[in-house]
Amino acid sequence: MKDFLTADFLLQTATAQRLYHEYAAGMPVIDYHNHLPPDEIAANRQFEHLSAMWLQGDHYKWRAMRANGVAEKYITGNADHFTKFKHWAATVPYTMRNPLYHWTHMELLNPFGVTQQLNAGNAAEIYDHCNAQLPKWTTQALLQHFKVAALCTTDDPADSLEHHKAIQQKKLAVKVLPTFRPDKALAVEDPVAFNAYMDKLGAAAGKEINSYQALLDALRSRHDYFHAMGGRLSDHGISTFYAAPVTAAGLESIFSKLRIGNTVSQLEAAQFKAATLHFICEWNYEKGWVQQFHVGAIRNNNSRLLKLVGADAGVDSIGDWQVAESMSAFLDGLDKKDKLAKTIVYNLNPAYNEVFATMVGNFQDGTVAGKMQFGSGWWFLDQKDGMEKQMNVLSNMGLLSRFVGMLTDSRSFLSYSRHEYFRRILCNLIGNDVENGELPADIPWLGKMVQDICYYNAKAYFDF
Repeated sequence: MKDFLTADFLLQTATAQRLYHEYAAGMPVIDYHNHLPPDEIAANRQFEHLSAMWLQGDHYKWRAMRANGVAEKYITGNADHFTKFKHWAATVPYTMRNPLYHWTHMELLNPFGVTQQLNAGNAAEIYDHCNAQLPKWTTQALLQHFKVAALCTTDDPADSLEHHKAIQQKKLAVKVLPTFRPDKALAVEDPVAFNAYMDKLGAAAGKEINSYQALLDALRSRHDYFHAMGGRLSDHGISTFYAAPVTAAGLESIFSKLRIGNTVSQLEAAQFKAATLHFICEWNYEKGWVQQFHVGAIRNNNSRLLKLVGADAGVDSIGDWQVAESMSAFLDGLDKKDKLAKTIVYNLNPAYNEVFATMVGNFQDGTVAGKMQFGSGWWFLDQKDGMEKQMNVLSNMGLLSRFVGMLTDSRSFLSYSRHEYFRRILCNLIGNDVENGELPADIPWLGKMVQDICYYNAKAYFDF
């Protein structure tokens, strides 16, 4: 029987193996988008048990367990931590051909040294083995182990960034920077939640938000604060791009309607989102930031689980909004003003891969290599098939050689194995082309290309 998870895992050719082992494997990591909690980095958290490190908040695993018939009590409920782990272990053999099977065993192997395939029968042994190592695998130790040079957390404009301050005072080897994520300021569908957020944002900015202009002033103040704290990226989770013209008076009218608790129409919501996002993007350009757009998720589909568990319960999926015309109009509106910042767009619906890849090509302007990026496979697409499709489309429609590579987009400190996963897939893709005679066997140049995609492109692009 062929061994699983060997040193040449996913590397199908000699060229792929050489590219990975000699060029990719040792490169540092720039994780420019994740959801790691900065308080846990600042406190150098030591996890109480493997379940706390591995299962809490991991909606990928939660979805798989539900699909395997596991009751919610053993997923997000009040069962004890080992019982939850054992139910996950019992699910793992059923995840074959799901990326979770690869990720699970990569994360057990590195850093814990576990070479067995996890199942219900060996759950206790593996649990005890990993728990015994937890004292040395604190959050900061894990970042150092995985050669993380820089990481960018995801932070609300109203966040105090107190934990980032504490991290900066510790002068860690890894740069930990905040990312400006103003989604709640655009979430106008629920006036009650919107107004509660306006009060929170106003308190953070020291301003009463009683008009649309006051909202912009508060957001601009927080944008300035993030910049002073080292932030150089914004991030925006949107269903689709918005391009709905509106006057200044119209925006004030929409805001007033929201502030007294009234609902707004779909057109008014689109106008509010388009205008507010446009202003933020202009600030990004002025400060030399990179802006990211995560496009296409339909969230919180299961209202029962949303009520029981809350947001990020693992009940989100791929949406199918039309995107091309509105994306073109939104980006063109910024480009016409010469205020289009470096931009990364991540597509969740693979049917639109070519749309995204060709659209970003429309707005390359020669000022920065790879200024407009078709981002890596995201969420449901950050697996072997999704990564290969994204890189193939980028290769066909743009320049793979200028790609800024992988990110974790995760709340787990063990998810840095996904960078290894990506690098193996990248090297295998190029290696197969060489072996098939589709690319020259110019290993020094291809090796440089691999290292650029793994690290150097991101280093130059973000310039932290």
